[in-house]
Amino acid sequence: KIEKAKPLKCGTFGATSLQQRYLATGDFGGNLNVWNLEAPEIPVYSVKAHKEIVNSIDGVGGLGIGEGAPEIVTGSRDGTVKVWDPRQKDSPVANMEPVEGESKRDCWTVAFGNAYNQEERVVCAGYDNGDIKLFDLKTMSLRWETNIKNGVCSLEFDRKDINMNKLVATSLEGKFHVFDMRTQHPTKGFASVSEKAHKSTMWQVRHLPQNRDIFMTSGGAGSLHLWKYEYPAQRSKKDSEGTEMGVAGSVSLLQNVTLSTQPISSLDWSPDKKGLCVCTSFDQTVRVLIVTKLNKI
Repeated sequence: KIEKAKPLKCGTFGATSLQQRYLATGDFGGNLNVWNLEAPEIPVYSVKAHKEIVNSIDGVGGLGIGEGAPEIVTGSRDGTVKVWDPRQKDSPVANMEPVEGESKRDCWTVAFGNAYNQEERVVCAGYDNGDIKLFDLKTMSLRWETNIKNGVCSLEFDRKDINMNKLVATSLEGKFHVFDMRTQHPTKGFASVSEKAHKSTMWQVRHLPQNRDIFMTSGGAGSLHLWKYEYPAQRSKKDSEGTEMGVAGSVSLLQNVTLSTQPISSLDWSPDKKGLCVCTSFDQTVRVLIVTKLNKI
């Protein structure tokens, strides 16, 4: 048990090796710190990352997941999304901020994806007004944007370390959207399917590490929903002008359970033991769960 002066909002082990197990955290003061849990008195890396609270953090390139440099991405209430390489002191390797004249939006969630070789990597960010922006770190440009008309609470690619396949976004109004990321149409973007599931905020989405087509969503009314994505017969088709466009699949509910009267605020799957997961709730309880029969799906 380690206590620090500033309240911590988010954390990830994703940019570190399994041997190191350094924990990167974002706090209410806008600081990014990386901690060696064996000697947690002073952070091994520290930077004043944002002007306001760090809402969300993700890491890639560590834990054997994703090619390329170990990097950390932070999203903040100050409207900016920044990518950090802990080997580079003080300044981010990428900074995505509102263009001049554009109002800053509270960034609620960030996620890495497309890290399947040394060059390719993207960051996806979700904002309080429903904006989703996909930043290409190879070309340092905005690759795609859309709006789901409601605050984006959580984003996750089904796998970080493959050519972009699917992206799930959950929202404030209990709806989620699954985007097929394999085919990008020049004007229509990515095909998607949406589903209204929880009667309240959908706090988080987490894909099963052993099967990327199964994912869990956690809700504000204390429930968990387990979903399966079914691919269409053909994932792309040509539009009237002969341009390739994606075709969305469908989602089906496998199981759901209500665990608490309070929101389930975070969830994670075990990478080793299929079906083992852990979640936290506003009722200050940590619950360890096992989902059975996943090998029969």
